[in-house]
Amino acid sequence: MRSIILGGLLATALMAAGCGGPMEEEEAAELATQEAPLPDCSNVPNADLRRYYNDAAHSQLIGEFGCYCGGLYNWGGRSVYSEYILEC
Repeated sequence: MRSIILGGLLATALMAAGCGGPMEEEEAAELATQEAPLPDCSNVPNADLRRYYNDAAHSQLIGEFGCYCGGLYNWGGRSVYSEYILEC
């Protein structure tokens, strides 16, 4: 009888302690502190665009990022093989 009571007390104590203590809530991420906001291209008269390719020969376009003639281009992947466009 005594071992059953001690076993129950031990189990209750372990459940109360939990695994690592109480959990703390994480704060919501601030959108203003994100890496970099998307640029506003509406007032960019020329281009500021980077095109990314799959190889050094620029065989296949795999993505673009930047402003091009007032519009934002943000699609695909990025690589070390790129081309910078400055004019529309």
